[in-house]
Amino acid sequence: MPTSLLMPRGTPRVQYVADGTQTAFPFPFPIFASEDLVVYLGAALRQTGYLVAGSGVTTGGTVTFATAPAAGTVITLDRQIPVERVTDFSESGPLSALALNTELDMITACLQQVAGDQQAMLHYGNTDLPASSELPGRAVRAGKLLSFDGAGEPTVVAPVNAQALSTYLPQGEGAAARPIADKLGDTVSAQDFGATGDGVSDDTVAIQAALTGHASVYLPPGTYRISGTLTFGFGKTLAGAGQSTIIHGTSNSFDLIQVPDGYATLRDLRLENGRAGISLCGLTGPCIQNSISDITLWQPTYGLVLDGGSRTDRPCYWNTTVRVLVAKPGIHGVWLTVSGAGDTPNANKFHSVRVYSLGASTSGCGFFVEAGRYNNSFIDCEANLSPSAEACFRLGANTNKTLLVNLYCESLGGLPNVQLDAGSVETSIINLFSAASGPAILDLCGGQYAALNAGYPTKNRLLQTRISELTVQALRFDTTFFEATGPATCVVDLTHSVYLVSAWNGAVEVRLPAAAAANGFSVTIKKTDATANALTVTEASGGAGPDGRSLVLGNRYDFVTVVSNGANWWVVAANRAPGNSQYSETPGLIIPDLSKDLYMVSAYGGAVEFRLPDPSSTNAVGQTVSVKKADSSANAVTVTATRTTGPDGEAIALTAMCHSLTAMSNGAAWQILARNP
Repeated sequence: MPTSLLMPRGTPRVQYVADGTQTAFPFPFPIFASEDLVVYLGAALRQTGYLVAGSGVTTGGTVTFATAPAAGTVITLDRQIPVERVTDFSESGPLSALALNTELDMITACLQQVAGDQQAMLHYGNTDLPASSELPGRAVRAGKLLSFDGAGEPTVVAPVNAQALSTYLPQGEGAAARPIADKLGDTVSAQDFGATGDGVSDDTVAIQAALTGHASVYLPPGTYRISGTLTFGFGKTLAGAGQSTIIHGTSNSFDLIQVPDGYATLRDLRLENGRAGISLCGLTGPCIQNSISDITLWQPTYGLVLDGGSRTDRPCYWNTTVRVLVAKPGIHGVWLTVSGAGDTPNANKFHSVRVYSLGASTSGCGFFVEAGRYNNSFIDCEANLSPSAEACFRLGANTNKTLLVNLYCESLGGLPNVQLDAGSVETSIINLFSAASGPAILDLCGGQYAALNAGYPTKNRLLQTRISELTVQALRFDTTFFEATGPATCVVDLTHSVYLVSAWNGAVEVRLPAAAAANGFSVTIKKTDATANALTVTEASGGAGPDGRSLVLGNRYDFVTVVSNGANWWVVAANRAPGNSQYSETPGLIIPDLSKDLYMVSAYGGAVEFRLPDPSSTNAVGQTVSVKKADSSANAVTVTATRTTGPDGEAIALTAMCHSLTAMSNGAAWQILARNP
């Protein structure tokens, strides 16, 4: 039996909020035995894991936990003793002070306990007017709700107060009251139609019924098994709770979700299995302006399929896909195709779409644009595939004007990062990160693409680009080498800017394309061998050739650079290729235009004056001209000059056959460099 205690005033209950580290918690009231103290962690009664110290001490004691309660946990220490009397005093027997004090202590403790319990009860206030605490009879209160009448007396009412619950009025100025039924109908859950989301039941019919009956359907967290395709109508919305809302296909023999019309929204879902996780194709109407966002497609055969279908009046255009993960696709992660006579999927936008094999085998491509003619764009997308795949990103033959921006490609295998099939044209690739070990850009389309900071080792390819101002630090020329086993023709196809040609095994004709088909192109042709075999530069389709003639490069290292203006090929640079010459047999005055290096002049029909232009004229400064008498007559060819008498200040008469003169203008006068005799 415990010793006598003094029972201090107060309620025998104390509460704490744990901080995650404190293990000892005091209680400031006495207990007779450790079992008199009840310990709660939150709302849970705790009977082990702690020690109670301080039994029989007037000032209380301490509860020490073996492990500190988690931070934020409410700890309640409460004295609870049985309300009973277990002692008795004998008639005319001795009256022990200890026994009497102990009995009084127990009575006081029970009263404190009852008082503490009453504090947690609903009760009338001390100043309240007297009111009945008697409940209506059992028969009267059955099926009713406890209420209070106008005098504050207990009464009962019907279970639902229709007046109080008939309308909904939100807080805020301008708010309008609405019927509760309308408010609850704002968001319809598939579970309202019987879907369970328990991962066992077949929820196909229930979800489809909800989609058929309402424009917007919410799918709460759960796993919804479906055995057939869910079809969206025009403008429908299906929204989940993110990764916790799972639509699980029972097989990969059907598409999980089909969007056959326009303006639908699909978001915040995880889709597992299926032939296609999501399929877009214009069946009941144009498949346009659909929005797909925050979706995970797990282990489908095809992740996301956009199909042009069989009708051109029901195209697959202008759909937007944002923040979608396709994990473990069997064949293609994202597939744009046309299964019939319809138009190709065009102008569809993909942002932050990721295709990831996660170690599983993938036999197709991360992204396969098999068909798509105009402005399908892929921005900040990623393909991370197993070595079994075909390509991270592939553009098929029926594609045009596709835009790839900030594309990330990765694989441990040798598959191409980006593959451009023959027939694909006008692809733009900007900022390609190529981490697959295959080619950065596998070009099977003949260069019909533009690239900026993309590819390896060639990072940039710009087609049909006009630049008004360009600063170049390093300029490189695309160069090719040509050598045949005998006499041959080297056809210039304008895929290179420099042609190094060897005529070692025989003469070579270097054939330029027609000038009309090469406006603005510049081509340099250089002879690399030391043989006497010539390179003859001509023009296709019967064109006249560079500067209106066939140009011959006869010596090793001879070169010529030509530019087309759309009408003719013009020589803009050359080394000492064989010089031009002109023959004249007209007597009288000859004024040369200095476009030739050598003038062969015959005076057989009469004396000739060969008058050089003013040495300071634009076409004369720096020019060297040779004049040679080409006939055996006695008539002279006299070389003079405008503004001056002639070369070296005199008129020079060439009187015999093969007499010649070579002069150069220094801008002030014509100077003789060579003369015979």
